[in-house]
Amino acid sequence: MSGPAPGNGAVSLDDARWQEVLEATNGDAWPCYQCGTCTAVCPWGRVREEPLNVRRIIRAAQLGVEEDGRMLWLCTSCGACEPRCPRGVPIVRVLRALRSLAWKKRQVPKGLPSVLWGIYQDGNPYRLPPSARSDWAKSLEVRRFQAGDEMLLYLGCTASYDRRMQKIARALVRLLREAGVSFGTLGDEEPCCGEAAMALGHAAYAAEIAAANARLFAAKKVRTLVAISPHCYDMFLNHTPRLEAGFKTLHYTQVLADLLKAGRLSFKGSVPKRVAFHDPCYLGRRNGEYEAPREVLRHIPGVELAELAESREGALCCGAGGGRMFLETPAAERFSRLRVRQAGEAGAQILAAACPFCISCLEDSANQLEAGPAVMDVAELALEALGAPAPALGTAVQGGR
Repeated sequence: MSGPAPGNGAVSLDDARWQEVLEATNGDAWPCYQCGTCTAVCPWGRVREEPLNVRRIIRAAQLGVEEDGRMLWLCTSCGACEPRCPRGVPIVRVLRALRSLAWKKRQVPKGLPSVLWGIYQDGNPYRLPPSARSDWAKSLEVRRFQAGDEMLLYLGCTASYDRRMQKIARALVRLLREAGVSFGTLGDEEPCCGEAAMALGHAAYAAEIAAANARLFAAKKVRTLVAISPHCYDMFLNHTPRLEAGFKTLHYTQVLADLLKAGRLSFKGSVPKRVAFHDPCYLGRRNGEYEAPREVLRHIPGVELAELAESREGALCCGAGGGRMFLETPAAERFSRLRVRQAGEAGAQILAAACPFCISCLEDSANQLEAGPAVMDVAELALEALGAPAPALGTAVQGGR
């Protein structure tokens, strides 16, 4: 067994373990020359006395040595470390591979197995009834997607089941209807995108889900898929195969920005507020989309757009990615707490985001601070600019943190 040798602090190497790690990581850890930049830029160092020592984890992977398994599950897969790595190590991919080995040894945090069982049995990580997936839309009479529609609106598990996030879905439906877009959803037939399985280290299972989704979309003749969550967006854009003619993947802010530019959507109301936008990691840093959400906000009369101290490529993570949405984080260790404070420093009255995970984290932290900014999704602000009343909450089912 690899690990410290008794008594002298030396490390014994295990060839079998080394081979197992090498195969799991596909050798991705080998280019690392231990500069430590990854550890230095990881946001955990700003909220914990003991930071996430990414450098040490990568070194352990190179040697095939057992490392403190608890640290593996801190990574939010925000990707802040990867652009700064001088050797181009795909750090998040390495850590996901190490998580896959941790599953084999049953060295995983409590609660995560139920997340995977939920996806397998119920089609969502929250273990909520598949028959309730479309309950959020009952009063809106959202129709099922038909071949020939401009786009398939993909809600995702969180926007389908979490009452707070259902407001975002309802707002987006109103906006698309206002613009005259022909769209539909898959109703209760909508599948999980599989991102949670991938984030938790089950790449093979995530690939199975992605392949099944590709077959479903091909059968439905989907040509454009619009996702609410950047995590779903990333999964469909980068990790889902294309069959036959394939399909185009868009985040909803990209759609709204295009509709505004084309003159199909316009805002008659006013939102006279100073608004700061929080860049979701999986929309911005992971996929390079920074302008679309800001373009929507710029079109809203009365909005004064402010930038946070850390924005765009350097944006601070909300803390929910990498499976952290399903694990509890002490309030004092939440990145979102820092983010809300940055919004206050920018003089923002509203902290806007375009991701259900971000909204969840930011709102939790804002509610814990006196005189914190209001947290709203871009779609909610856009709906307010239509001069329309806010959408009512949906069903009582809840999910998320």
